[in-house]
Amino acid sequence: MLHRISIRFCSLAAAVVLALAATSPAQAETNAQLVQKMELMQQQMQQMQAQLNDLKQQLAKQTSPQEAQTAPAASPVVAAPRAALVVTAAPTPAPEAQPASGVTVTNKNNIRLTLGGYAEAAGIWRMRNETADIGSNWNTGMPLPISPNYHMTEFRGSARQSRLSLLAQGSPDATTDLSAYFEGDFLGAAPTANSAESNSYNPRLRQAFAALDKKDDDFHLVAGQAWSLITLNKKGIAARGENVPLTIDAQYVPGFTWTRQPQLRFVKGFDSDKVTAGLSLESPQALLGGGPNTPAGTPTFTNPGGSGFASTSNYSTDVAPDIVAKLALDPGWGHYELYGLARFFRDRHSKENSTITGGGIGGGMILPLIEKKLEFQLSGLAGSGVGRYGSAQLPDVTFRPDGSLAAIREVEALAGLVGHPTDDWDLYLYGGTERSQREAFTSGLLGFGYGSPLYNNSGCDTEGAAAATCVANTSSSSQVAIGAWWKFYHGNYGLMQTGIENSYTRRNTFSGIGGAPHTDEDVVMMSLRYYPF
Repeated sequence: MLHRISIRFCSLAAAVVLALAATSPAQAETNAQLVQKMELMQQQMQQMQAQLNDLKQQLAKQTSPQEAQTAPAASPVVAAPRAALVVTAAPTPAPEAQPASGVTVTNKNNIRLTLGGYAEAAGIWRMRNETADIGSNWNTGMPLPISPNYHMTEFRGSARQSRLSLLAQGSPDATTDLSAYFEGDFLGAAPTANSAESNSYNPRLRQAFAALDKKDDDFHLVAGQAWSLITLNKKGIAARGENVPLTIDAQYVPGFTWTRQPQLRFVKGFDSDKVTAGLSLESPQALLGGGPNTPAGTPTFTNPGGSGFASTSNYSTDVAPDIVAKLALDPGWGHYELYGLARFFRDRHSKENSTITGGGIGGGMILPLIEKKLEFQLSGLAGSGVGRYGSAQLPDVTFRPDGSLAAIREVEALAGLVGHPTDDWDLYLYGGTERSQREAFTSGLLGFGYGSPLYNNSGCDTEGAAAATCVANTSSSSQVAIGAWWKFYHGNYGLMQTGIENSYTRRNTFSGIGGAPHTDEDVVMMSLRYYPF
């Protein structure tokens, strides 16, 4: 419209100039006629000026005060005059940061969309062949001498940990923030996935949740799949603020307590967030351990996946959500947490349903030994039926001789040092362990439960022995991991870094007939990552 009015204005001015230029003494109009025409043209110009003023007021009303305040004065903008999206550059993330950074896109309603993620090329070498990708198995996947794989090394290349994320954020008013976060990688392995030629693997959901933050009440709500509330945070209790080990290995370190699962989480802050309390109802799943002997009562504890699940996997017969309650303290130096976990396990035996409970108590801390240079962390969980929450994936429950369930007692612990000698380097050292106690029973001459001394381990140290001669329930999995990340480029075009990691893990088993066999695993991993956002 502005363009059309400008054309009309210029045409009118040109007409006036031409009319004056064409006037000769012989053809001149009277002064009265000329004045009359000029007055008419002046009225038309005043009308067009009024239209311009009205249009400016309409445009000003379409731009809200909030949009005017948030529009960056000197940030790089890629947009046409009528564009609905504004793209700005944001800081690059740390190796395992939950990327609220990246490329930010803002639409006309001030909904900010932030892209994140990285592309990775990784190399993997293992002393024992696990036939595993970037995520190692710290339990039964570590072969004992009975297996030919114990005597063979393993090398693999992988790009499947490459990750994509999207964060959407909006603020309907000054005290309310809304957000949605999606994150995935390519570590899914459907029955058709293979490395034969095309190396085709399906995407995998890591996180997908919505969040509501009320700043005036210091109240926060998270709904969807996210890191469990049981996971150690860096500060307070905030989604996307978890303290995840910097390892290249996607299974992290034994002793690291975590899951990523659907949940409904409520968080309340107090005293300017020096104290934060949270409660989370989380999706259950249980791991079963035991031996070769079949309990009475034909128990049903797991079933192959039905609609929407993988038919090649087993799913436990869950009855209620896991419940996690956490208290976090940030007094000014360090971060401290204390939490409790309640779980419920169900099976059906002898034509009756049976439910037992489990749970534990845990906590953690992060201490800045040298501000922004060196930090120490310590975390742990102790209880019964808590194996699912550890990286080694030790079992939660086992069967009694009558087919009922018994929760297995376990302790998980992780200590770590993380250093940042310069802006270009991140160094880490972790030591962790997960340990189960026997939950063994006897019926007649047969052993039942987990870690029974009547289980046969006589063939575990003999390559090619019969599988029935090596039950070998895991009693502990312990590891030391050391690694470094070098950010050799970080600037306007993102971040590129390379990392190397070496871990040593030992798996011990409960003693049985023939002894208590053990195995170990030495793993070296290398990574090159580019964070373009």
